[in-house]
Amino acid sequence: MTGSAKAARRAAVLGSPIAHSLSPALHLAAYQALGLDGWQYSKAEMTEADLPGFLQSIRVTQSAADPESNSQLPWAGLSLTMPLKHAVLGLVDFVEPLAKAVGAANTVIVSRAGLTAANSDVYGIVAAIRETAPNQELQTAAILGGGATAASSLAALAELGIKDPEVYVRSLERSRGVAMAAARLHVEPVFRKLSPATRLDAITADVVISTLPAHAADWLAPEAGGAASAAMTVPTGRQRVLLDAAYEPWPSRLATVWAGGGGLVASGKLMLLHQAALQVQMMTGYAAPIAAMRQAID
Repeated sequence: MTGSAKAARRAAVLGSPIAHSLSPALHLAAYQALGLDGWQYSKAEMTEADLPGFLQSIRVTQSAADPESNSQLPWAGLSLTMPLKHAVLGLVDFVEPLAKAVGAANTVIVSRAGLTAANSDVYGIVAAIRETAPNQELQTAAILGGGATAASSLAALAELGIKDPEVYVRSLERSRGVAMAAARLHVEPVFRKLSPATRLDAITADVVISTLPAHAADWLAPEAGGAASAAMTVPTGRQRVLLDAAYEPWPSRLATVWAGGGGLVASGKLMLLHQAALQVQMMTGYAAPIAAMRQAID
């Protein structure tokens, strides 16, 4: 069934910085494949200070939106990136249980009932790891970073059966959100200091999720082919997995060293693909056309 009979809507991705976002390409490809004629998806630079007013404007204009006007199409939803994932929770009408437990939402669904915050990052992380290592037994994990994506990673790893990951953070004080999420999720991470003394080859977990920004993990990874890369070689029949949430530039230095050592690597693009697929389903009511969305970012 195509969406030709479904009234046109609009959606957008918000955050700062936002220029690099691939969300428009993913969502627009989905709309085209689904036959959702007239659906629009844009991106807007937005800070935490801007968000309350923007959400209120959606509430005010939603009931008066004219489906025949391209500039006033009714809203279907929003995608959120940093720094808005925490801030949005106190600004919406409803918060889904997973987003509440994680303490972060990357999605807002707009309906007649109001604005609902949801989290599709957890699904995106789980799906990316399962696609990359469908037959691997994953028993231990490590997370690099302590922000909103790290909190979602805790929930994702719990779904994969790992409830005691190591979490490497620069500052325990600035990572209180992850610690609070762990308590709500009933998981027991072990926090470790992420410092210049941290060595990539000393992190021996079956799966490592780097939530650090682009280039922020470069110092962890010496040149491919060096001692650390050699130490990444795994026993026969077992490959360790890296999910690097940063996807620009790609491959990252961390991913290059990891792959050079014989490990499996999933890029942030794969995580983005799967979390966007769930967003499309939530916003449109149709199963996401994964093949078309994958082609749009490949």
